[in-house]
Amino acid sequence: MGKYDKIKLENQLCFSLYALSREVIKLYKPILDKYNLTYTQYITMLVLWEEEKIIFKELGKRLHLDSGTLTPVVKKLEAMGLVIKYRNVEDDRVVTVELTEKGKLLKEDILEVPEKMYCKLKGNDKKIIDLKKQLDELMQLIEE
Repeated sequence: MGKYDKIKLENQLCFSLYALSREVIKLYKPILDKYNLTYTQYITMLVLWEEEKIIFKELGKRLHLDSGTLTPVVKKLEAMGLVIKYRNVEDDRVVTVELTEKGKLLKEDILEVPEKMYCKLKGNDKKIIDLKKQLDELMQLIEE
């Protein structure tokens, strides 16, 4: 191994993750266009479909997004009528994001998205499940 091999682009885990992430998000685009959602809006809605109502700060934590990135996403979802955002009566520093009826109804239609993505990823169950597990474990190590 040469002295500079460790700084070659092809040897960087971070680049492989970055490039893969960008390519997977590109695969989502044509599927999500039907719903007028970006990938970031989609993952935000995924959390809201699980929780229905969540504190903004917790939403950011779940998505690994800072408030500067998440605020315009939530504003756009609010403008689309999918969520409402409001301040806590007891503590106005706490902001809650909640699904609207329109947002709840979209949950039924969106079920096709993971199925279509699965097909685009060639449906290799074992590889996909193993990769997801490894990435989750790596994320846990980084967060410790």
